[in-house]
Amino acid sequence: MSNTIPERASAVIIGGGVIGSSVAYHLAKLGWSDVVLLERVQFSCGTTWHAAGLVGTMRANESHARLCEYSMAVLKELEAETGQATGFRQVGSLTIAHSEARFQELKRVAAMNNAFGVTRVDIITAEEAKSIYPFLETGDLLGASWVEQDGTASPVDVTQAFVKGARKRGALCLEGVRVTGIKQANGRVSGVVTDQGEIAADFVVNCGGLWGREIGRMAGVSVPLHACEHYYALTEKLDGLPHDLPVMRDYDRCAYYREDAGSLMVGAFEPNALPWGQQGIPDDFSFEELEGHMDEQFMPVLEHAMQRVPMLQECGWRKFFCGPESFTPDDQFHMGEAPELKGFYVACGLNSVGIQTSGGLGRALADWMDKGHAPMDLWGNDIRRMFPFQSTQKYIEERVTETLGLLYDNHYPYKQLETSRNLRHSPIHERLAGRNACFGEAAGWERANWFAPEGVEPKYEYSFGKQNWFEHSAAEHRAAREKVVLFDQSSFSKYLVQGRDAVKLLQRISSANIDVEPGRMVYTHWLNDHGGIEADLTVTRIAEDEFWVISGAAQTIKDLHWMKSHIAEGEFCCISDITNAWAMLGVMGPDSRALLGAALDHDFSTANFPFGDFHALELGMSRAYAGRVSYVGELGWELYVPVDQARHAFDYLWEQGRDHGLGLAGMHALNSCRIEKKFVHYGHDVADHDTPLECGMSFVCALDKEIPFIGRDAILKQKESRAFMNKRLVQFLLRDPEPVFWHHEPILRDGVIVGHLTSGDYGHTLGGAVGLGYIEVDEEVSKEYIDAGSFEIDVAGERIPATASLSALYDAKAERMRG
Repeated sequence: MSNTIPERASAVIIGGGVIGSSVAYHLAKLGWSDVVLLERVQFSCGTTWHAAGLVGTMRANESHARLCEYSMAVLKELEAETGQATGFRQVGSLTIAHSEARFQELKRVAAMNNAFGVTRVDIITAEEAKSIYPFLETGDLLGASWVEQDGTASPVDVTQAFVKGARKRGALCLEGVRVTGIKQANGRVSGVVTDQGEIAADFVVNCGGLWGREIGRMAGVSVPLHACEHYYALTEKLDGLPHDLPVMRDYDRCAYYREDAGSLMVGAFEPNALPWGQQGIPDDFSFEELEGHMDEQFMPVLEHAMQRVPMLQECGWRKFFCGPESFTPDDQFHMGEAPELKGFYVACGLNSVGIQTSGGLGRALADWMDKGHAPMDLWGNDIRRMFPFQSTQKYIEERVTETLGLLYDNHYPYKQLETSRNLRHSPIHERLAGRNACFGEAAGWERANWFAPEGVEPKYEYSFGKQNWFEHSAAEHRAAREKVVLFDQSSFSKYLVQGRDAVKLLQRISSANIDVEPGRMVYTHWLNDHGGIEADLTVTRIAEDEFWVISGAAQTIKDLHWMKSHIAEGEFCCISDITNAWAMLGVMGPDSRALLGAALDHDFSTANFPFGDFHALELGMSRAYAGRVSYVGELGWELYVPVDQARHAFDYLWEQGRDHGLGLAGMHALNSCRIEKKFVHYGHDVADHDTPLECGMSFVCALDKEIPFIGRDAILKQKESRAFMNKRLVQFLLRDPEPVFWHHEPILRDGVIVGHLTSGDYGHTLGGAVGLGYIEVDEEVSKEYIDAGSFEIDVAGERIPATASLSALYDAKAERMRG
C-alpha cells in the first residue's frame, strides 16, 4: 500500500491499535490539526483485534477508575459523532468468590470503588448471583460482587470509531507505513523515518503495542514489556444464550466468560504464562494466531470452567484461540514522556486492559502532551518508574510469565513477585540473610522487610488480616521505639549535585531554602507549576558547590530527569547517581546516641550534633558520614559508608551494639513507625496533584527566599484563597485493635463518605490500625470540623469507629526525634 506522507507533523503516533487511535483522536479533539497516525499494516492488527472487549470500571485505584469511567462514556459519544458502531453494550459484570480470601478482597475492592464515586459495586449472595447468571454453579460460592454499568464492546469497531473521529477532526491516519527509525537533535525528538520517507515532528508517541520495546530502542528509550501467549475459546452458537448475559469472572480459577454473537467465550489469565517473541516480533505479523500450548496452558482452565458453568460440558467448541498480548514488569501500563528523550511519549504495555482503558488513557496522554504535565495522579504508570535493567531480555522475559496472571491473582498486601529476583543487593545482604531476613523486592532491590526469630522460616504467608510476620515486625517496631535498631536503607536513592550553579538549580526546584551552611540537611519538596509534589526528599550541603540528595528507592529515574530538565541554559551543574556507591545504615531509637557515642569517636550530643546536622566521622576503619534525621520518628542517625567498606561497618556496629541491645528491623517496621508519626510516603500519600498545604507540610515552603521555587505562585494563591482547607491529609486510628488497614479504605464522617485512605499499616505503639487519607469536602477541614464529626473507616464492608487527627497521634511535637 502506498501513502503520501507529509513532510511535517506536530505529533506522529506510531501504532494504529486502540491506544494509538485514541491518542490521535484526543489530540485532534484538543485542536492539534496536523496529527499523523501511522500503522505498519492495518488498524487494530497485532493485539487489539483479538482482545476480549471487556469494559469495566472497578479498578484498584481512583485514577484508573476515572480513566475507565471516561472510556465508557466516550464509546457512546463516538457512535453519535462518527456513526461508527462500537458494539458497546452495558450488560453488567459479576465476579464470584469461592474462597474466604477472595471474598475478603471483593469486599475491600467494592468498598474502595464505592468511595471513588465512579461506579456502584454491590456485594451479593450466591443466590443473587445465580439469579443474575442462571448457568452458574453456585454450590461452593460464598458470594460475589456485581457492577450493573459494566459491559462489552467490539475492539475493532472501537478502533475504527477513534480513527474516524480523528480523521473528522483533521488527523491524518495512514495504514501500510512502517516506522524504521526515530530522529532526534539536541536531546529532543525531531521526527521519524519510515519506509516511505521522513516526517519531521515535535512529538512522537510510541503506541506500538507488541513492538513497543523495539520502537523504544530506536529512540534510545527503555520500554519494558514483552509478549505472552494468551488464550480463549468460543463455543458453538448456543440456543437460549441471552444476548445481554453479564460478563462473569472467576478469579480463583483464572477465567472470564462473556457472550459473543450467540456463543460463550471463555478466556484465561493463567498464573504461569509462556513468553512469545523472544527473538523479536516478526515484521509481517498482523492478524496471525499462535499455535500455543493448549493442553498445558488452557485446558486446566477450561476443565474448571465446565464445572463452574455445567452447560459447557454438553456444547461444541468452534474455536480455540491463542494470540500475543504484551505485559510489563509490574502489571501496570506505561505512559508519559520518556526521561531519555524530550518529546518522545509512551502509551503501551496495557496488560489486557487496553479496551476498557483506551478512551481515558488517550485523553490523559493528549492532555499531558498539550499541557506538559499529567492531568491526574498517574505515577504508578509513569514510564519514569521503570529502570533500564527491566528492559533486558532475560529480566522481562522471565517477569512476564508471572505478571500475566497477576490481574486475576489475589492482591494480598505485601505480596512479593517471585520472578526476576536477586538482581540488586545491598552490600550487607548476606549479613542480613544470615540473620533470618525475609526479603521483599523494590526497584529491583532485595530489601529486608522483616526478620524471623530463630527456628522460624523467613517466608510470607499471605492473608488480608494480620499476616504471619505481624508479631515479628511488631517486636522490631517496639525495639525502634524503646531501644535501638539498625535498618538497612542502602536502597534509598542518592544523587551528587555539584558545580558552580548547583545551588541555583536546587534553590529553584526545592520548596525549602537549601542555601545553608555546609554540613546541614534540609527536608524539602520539589513542586511543579501548579504546586503539586514531584519529589519528597532531603538535600544536604556538603560544600559550597556540592550537595547530596536522598530520595526513595523507586524515584531514581524520575528525580534525575526532574533535575536535569531544570538546568537552565548556561548553568554549569553536574548530576550523578551515587546510589550504588554508598551504603546507608539507619541507627534508630532512644538508645542510638549511647550506642554511637560509645562506638564512634564522636560527640553525638544535641549541642554538638543537632537535628539536621551532617558530619564526617570514622566508623571503625571506615571514613563515613552521619546525618541526624529520622523516618521513624525517634532519635537516630543515618550512616553513609562507602559500599566496599559496608560489611566492615556493619560488623563493627553489630559487635559494638551487643552491650546496647542493638537489634535489626526491616522495611515493614520502618513503615509502621513512619505512619504513626504521620510521615508521608511518596506515591501513596503525596504525589503531583497534592500540595504541601493540603498534606499539612507548609513548613517546607520558603516563600520569601531570594530564588523563588517552582510552584511558589501556586502555593501563594492556594494559601491566600484557603482552597487547601477543603482537602487535607488526616491521620486515623481504629478504636478496635483487631482489623488492619492496607490502603484505599473509605473514610466516613457522620455516615457519609468524605475520602479514602492513601496508606495504612498497624500502629504497634498506638495500639490499632493507623491510616492516612485526604478528606475532600466543600467546607473547611479544620480542627473544629474534625472534632465535631464522628469518623469511621470501612474495612471490607464493616464500618469501624476511628479517631481522626490533623496532627500526628504519636509525638506530635517531635520531641523524641529532636531531643
